[in-house]
Amino acid sequence: MRAKRCVRGCTRLVLLLVFTVTALLSPPPSLSLTGTDATVPALGRTWPVGLRPLVQRGWEPPETVYGPGHRGVDLTAAPGTPVRAVAAGRVAFAGRVAGKGVVSVDLAGTGDPPLRTTYEPVTASVEEGAEVEAGEVIGTVAATGSHCTAPCVHWGLRRGGTYLNPLSLLPPWLLNRGPSRLLPVHT
Repeated sequence: MRAKRCVRGCTRLVLLLVFTVTALLSPPPSLSLTGTDATVPALGRTWPVGLRPLVQRGWEPPETVYGPGHRGVDLTAAPGTPVRAVAAGRVAFAGRVAGKGVVSVDLAGTGDPPLRTTYEPVTASVEEGAEVEAGEVIGTVAATGSHCTAPCVHWGLRRGGTYLNPLSLLPPWLLNRGPSRLLPVHT
């Protein structure tokens, strides 16, 4: 009888562990691959902030050049959070624009004009012209200057004057781990 209770208790514990791990590894619904651009190489090796940040607001391309939309994605990140370059490149700009700290990186080997990532609001720890590697810290999330309702970093991508979805830079395995699967528990 005692062994039977132990097996039931262990089974419950294993199921609880499976559900917890599944919940932690499942991507938020906003992280689907829809809206990514096939012309953008998935050369990113890391998220700009955190391991799998919550996307507060996704990419919403404008219908016209000056039309309404959202020309990037907003990633939840507390002030002081390190901001990393998603791919290797050269810092094209590190300074203030309209009162906000901005860092822009031209990505290496992505054509002419190159793909350019932007991050704001960021307190830069790099200077214009510096070469950066994928995953290298380029600054920290600034305490002020965010347009989000909760602290965030705005991550953008463009080629020349054309804005693109920055999530396109990340390979599918970094965006989405696929569907969750429950395995049988053998007793």
